[in-house]
Amino acid sequence: MIIPANLYYTKDHEWVNVNNNIATIGITHYAQNELGDIIFIEFPDIGSDCIIGETIGTIEAVKTVADLYSPIKGKVKEINNKLENTPEYINKDPYGRGWIIKLNFFNQELADLLTPAQYEKLIK
Repeated sequence: MIIPANLYYTKDHEWVNVNNNIATIGITHYAQNELGDIIFIEFPDIGSDCIIGETIGTIEAVKTVADLYSPIKGKVKEINNKLENTPEYINKDPYGRGWIIKLNFFNQELADLLTPAQYEKLIK
């Protein structure tokens, strides 16, 4: 399982990369593997507020639909429009081209998120 060391993780299998005041969010390699072939993403609206733990979209795979939860508080800055036509990027490159949304992120505590080592223990 691929677990990049520079990211934060959630128990719901999202990853977070914080760079300045922008948080990029996607689902983990483990999550995409469990879901199978992803065929559709429902995004939140740009400008909408995200609250920790609330649903911010859905991910539809061939056999199931899963909710995407906000791992942090913020305002949707950008969505990955490329996933509308190529949702398989999430399966092929979940930590790169398969990112899902970007939030404006303002001085929050990230202690509730998991480190790579903690996430690895969770999925074993």
